Amino acid sequence: MQERLEGCRIAILVTDGFEQVEMTEPRKALEESGAAADLIAPDRDEVQGMNHDEKGNKFLVDVRLEGASASRYDALLLPGGVANPDRLRTIPRAVRFVKEFGAAGKPIAAICHGPWMLVEAGLVKGQRLTSWPSLQTDIRNAGGAWEDSEVVVGRGLITSRKPADIPAFNRKVIEVFAESRSKPAAARCSGGRPGA
Repeated sequence: MQERLEGCRIAILVTDGFEQVEMTEPRKALEESGAAADLIAPDRDEVQGMNHDEKGNKFLVDVRLEGASASRYDALLLPGGVANPDRLRTIPRAVRFVKEFGAAGKPIAAICHGPWMLVEAGLVKGQRLTSWPSLQTDIRNAGGAWEDSEVVVGRGLITSRKPADIPAFNRKVIEVFAESRSKPAAARCSGGRPGA
């Protein structure tokens, strides 16, 4: 699994209030599999992680959202945390960024409250997915089929419920992102760098 994602560039979209482990553990797994993973956020040079209700660490932002383009990435990761996607879904540029991945057929992984961004971007209609249980009504109202499973793979979407699901989530994310390499669509890992 070490080099399955060699040449892949992954976007991780967050703002202050993301659940820290839902970013750091998937990012570590992606990088250990050979991918490059950029932390993308609006307006700031660093973002505040959370450990449930307590402040965690601050992380340097690799690319500001205003300068980010989905065309420069092979896949997208959406960590959870209640405040993080709730803030992001009020930022039109963040919603457009997620929509761009969906429109291009590039895989999107979202965990816990992260699927709120999938709802906001109009990407859940006709899809099977999971999330933190409090989002199930939002998902169903948006036309998705919610299920209580540790990881669910839909058409281009990989979703999980909570931090305890991270090991299964990481395995499936790497598997699906690696499978996208063999597709003739734009979802192949290109090895390109942002701005290149």
